[in-house]
Amino acid sequence: MASELQAYINHSLLIVTNDGRIITGTLKGFDQTTNIILTDTYERVFSPEEPVELVPLGLYIIRGDNISVLGELDVEKDEEIPWTQSIKAEPISPIKGLQFDL
Repeated sequence: MASELQAYINHSLLIVTNDGRIITGTLKGFDQTTNIILTDTYERVFSPEEPVELVPLGLYIIRGDNISVLGELDVEKDEEIPWTQSIKAEPISPIKGLQFDL
């Protein structure tokens, strides 16, 4: 997957981590294990009682093994959404490890 990321350098991404965090930022670099470096990074903190909180993170590194979902963010459409005014939602639950009976 790491080689596929080259096309997204300097593009805005949205990442869902294994612990349920939603992080947006501009991809600046990555390595062979899909560790990624983002700039202008924000975390979207969801709550059922309060609108979305945007927490600035600045320059941010996410380990590849902590990435659950990664995709390009349409910035124009995203800016049309009133995240901090009226959007309320339950946070995403962390991913639980699979258990296999052998």
